Amino acid sequence: MRSVRMLVCGTAVAAALAVPVAPAAAAVSGESDVSVSPMRAYPGSTVSVSTEVCGPDATYAKGQAEAGGQINLTDDGAAGELAGDFTVPEGAEAGVYTITVKCPPRTRVQASFEVVDRPAGAVSGGFGGAGGLNGTQIAIGGLLIAGAAAGGMATKRRRAASATA
Repeated sequence: MRSVRMLVCGTAVAAALAVPVAPAAAAVSGESDVSVSPMRAYPGSTVSVSTEVCGPDATYAKGQAEAGGQINLTDDGAAGELAGDFTVPEGAEAGVYTITVKCPPRTRVQASFEVVDRPAGAVSGGFGGAGGLNGTQIAIGGLLIAGAAAGGMATKRRRAASATA
């Protein structure tokens, strides 16, 4: 009975250590009155901006993207929704940029998006992942192996001790 308890506890600890911790969310996420798609864009890509904050009777709004310039938002057919596109300049640096949308007479809202560098190099297509292992993953793997070895040795010693008694 005790070995079953140890096995269950050991398995639970190993499972808890094996679950990776999710990275912190990017600073560009969050609720806004402006919808930006995609939230992460490459230089040269088109970004769509839409909002309903101007009201159901609005037919246009003007926007300004720190990386991309002026945006003209017009009625896209949906009740009260204005939409427009802009292109991220080829020379845009990677980083988080703000988009400001102004509706007549005095409504002003903002949203953020992130410009990311284009991927470079070949894709790692087999025999492991593209990123390799980091120190934390290696340490956790070592602890799991050491725990399994210690559990096996303890079980073997108990069996040997009970066989001689």
